[in-house]
Amino acid sequence: MTDGDSGTRPSGGDDTDIGYPSPGGYAGYPPPGGYAGYPPPGGYAGYPPPGGASPVPGYPAAGGYGPPPGHPASGGYPSSTAGQSTLPFGYPPLGGPPPDLGQRPPRRPRLWLWVTFGVVVALLCCAVPAVGGVFALDRFGGPGGTAAGAGAPSPKAGDALTVTQEWLGARVVELLDKQANALLGGDESGYLAVAEPGSPVSRDLRRQFRTLRAMQVTRWQPELRGKLVRMFEPGQWRADLRVRHCFVVPTCEPVEITVSTRWQDAAGQPRLISVEEPESRGDRPRPWEVDELVASIGERVMVAAPRAFRDRLPTLLREAEQAALVADRYAADGTPPDRYRIFYAGPNEWKRWYGGDRAEWTAGYAVSIGSGQYDVVLNSESLRDGEYAELLRHELTHTASLSGTPRIENGAWWLVEGLAEYAGAAGRPVSRYPSLSDVERLADSDWSGELDDLVPDDDAPDWRVSAAYGAGYLAVRHLSDRFGDAQVLRFFKLVVHDGDSEEEAARQVFGVEWSTLHDDCADYIREAAG
Repeated sequence: MTDGDSGTRPSGGDDTDIGYPSPGGYAGYPPPGGYAGYPPPGGYAGYPPPGGASPVPGYPAAGGYGPPPGHPASGGYPSSTAGQSTLPFGYPPLGGPPPDLGQRPPRRPRLWLWVTFGVVVALLCCAVPAVGGVFALDRFGGPGGTAAGAGAPSPKAGDALTVTQEWLGARVVELLDKQANALLGGDESGYLAVAEPGSPVSRDLRRQFRTLRAMQVTRWQPELRGKLVRMFEPGQWRADLRVRHCFVVPTCEPVEITVSTRWQDAAGQPRLISVEEPESRGDRPRPWEVDELVASIGERVMVAAPRAFRDRLPTLLREAEQAALVADRYAADGTPPDRYRIFYAGPNEWKRWYGGDRAEWTAGYAVSIGSGQYDVVLNSESLRDGEYAELLRHELTHTASLSGTPRIENGAWWLVEGLAEYAGAAGRPVSRYPSLSDVERLADSDWSGELDDLVPDDDAPDWRVSAAYGAGYLAVRHLSDRFGDAQVLRFFKLVVHDGDSEEEAARQVFGVEWSTLHDDCADYIREAAG
């Protein structure tokens, strides 16, 4: 299933969030023992790496932290909310510099720090030091593109407010620079040094440091957006940051997020006192912004989860590595993702990560995070051990096939979900597809026969979701049997990536009118299900 994300369908269905629906009968699936309060599993002290973790060559391990080592429930992949694409929404326009002197009433900041704002800044001259395969870059630009606060003189009595503003901005940049280097070098105390010891922010920073290190952060490229803004509270300033970052692969295409931080001017030495909680929307908050995670990392996949689920990581990683081999073949632009990122969510995290609010039948989804990249989220309450493989093939195929395009609209839902279902089926005979009875029920009901009418509503019953995913699968299966996988992928790229109409793409790729092919697909769906 995609959503801006791709979701997973319910027993036998899929999601426009590019989500996958949870299997029928799993409702109320009890959380694993010990989940309440997220007590650390036995042996967790010291945060040893989960079994099967393989270190990235040259990546410095933080002291005491070893290197770190997500398809809808069986039967389908759910979609996002009715009429709403679950594909990721990307990043809202940044707009101009922030208003001066706190004209924006301050949102009540929550004293938890987003991992990323603490991270940042390498050299103010835009030098690019590489440390053990880790890149620390920095670019702090003011409205005109010059380094904010560079060479700013110390304020004196009677100076204009702008002098203090520039000087404190330079100090914040210096602190972020040191913090970024501490993060990439595994120095926890250095990472926490920007905040008052024992403060809520310091505690959040510690959690974030451990999560980022577990996920092997390799690149941070921050920018100070505009200038510091004086707040109403005495001595407080807001610094809006934009941070580009990578995990595992130093040379990846960076993903970008924005964060608003607050600082207290303590006798000329700024102290980080809070970070505004990101608005809950389709691409925020990211799991690593709000929860402490452990991770396992393989050749093609990174899997991260709250530590209460640490014991599931080895199995998830093993299954995900196998699924990645399948998904790689469906990269529509010819270039698979550098790493697939999978986040395994407990009940609380499922409601919070990436805005929560997924259709009830969703077992998993792929969500756009910008730069044409996607993260995958799995719902622990909809999955049991040994039932990951098909869902993982489905969701990782969303990631591979959509890589390079920011989002899709529901008009291509049948094709996006159908391709992911096709990959998830892993070549098994059509007669063994689990949702045929649901597709038959759909064909015998009020379905118009139009592929574009397959999209299930958020509150659709499980059988309807399952049937929608199944019908999409059968349509893609018919096209593949007739023209081959390579031609179907060309058709997918033209329609989903390039925005061509199905009519134009069908004539170009298949040499057949789409109206004829569409009716052939609808007939095949009815015949295969009957």
